[in-house]
Order: sequence, then structure tokens, then C-alpha cells
Amino acid sequence: MSKILVSACLLGIECRYKGDACPCQKVIDLSKDHTVIPVCPEQAGGLPTPRTPSERVGDKVMMRDGTDVTAEYKKGAETALYLAKLMNADFAILKANSPSCGKGTIYDGTFSGGKCAGNGVTAEMLIENGIPVYTEDEVDQIPLS
Repeated sequence: MSKILVSACLLGIECRYKGDACPCQKVIDLSKDHTVIPVCPEQAGGLPTPRTPSERVGDKVMMRDGTDVTAEYKKGAETALYLAKLMNADFAILKANSPSCGKGTIYDGTFSGGKCAGNGVTAEMLIENGIPVYTEDEVDQIPLS
């Protein structure tokens, strides 16, 4: 049985910037046989729901209105890392493309829907600390124990 840190929105919790969720049945199904640890880094960092959309712009995270929310994103990432370590998580499944949780591809900072290579703040911090990260699109590739 694996311990899995999971973006709360993938479990159906309405915590995304729009105030909605994006439940992923494959991720939800993992909770039947594994320990799932839900986290929303943006909320953990102190941001409200709903909130103005944000995207990574270099090393910063900026809201569409120009507000710098880098500190909140870092705090949320640190909280997610703390939870992962505290619960001895084997890996994380995070929301694809997100400025917090995206892995490999994120929105490009232009707020035009374009994407670029990169990781969200939380995904980056988890990876740097040796915690494997997958997105909901990679559930079938996860080596489960």
C-alpha cells in the first residue's frame, strides 16, 4: 500500500482558482487501496478560493492582475513538502499544468492559454527533495506497491 500526496482538486474538493474541482476517477480510485493525503498548495499558502488566475513568470508567480503571489506559492509548496515528509509519502499526484502542481508543462505566463516546459512551484520543490511527482495524466505509469 502506497502513501500518496494528491492535489485536493483531483479528489473532487472545490479548491481551484475558479472555486471548482476537477475530479479524476483514476486518482479517486487509488484511495480504495492506498493512503491518500489531500493538499491544495494555493490554499495552504493563504490564497482564497476563488482567486485570480496565476501563472509562473520566470521565478515568480503572478496573478493576471499583476499581483505577485510568489511568497504564497512558496509557503504552500513548503506545506505540501512538510505533509509529504510527515506522512512518509511515496510519491505525489499533482494537477497538470498548474503554476503550483504542474510537472513538465505549465502555463507560459502570458495568460493566453499557451503552455511551456516547466514545473509548478510545489512540483519543483517535491522533486528537489526526492519525492517523485506524477500528474493525473500519468496514473497508469505509476509503479504502485
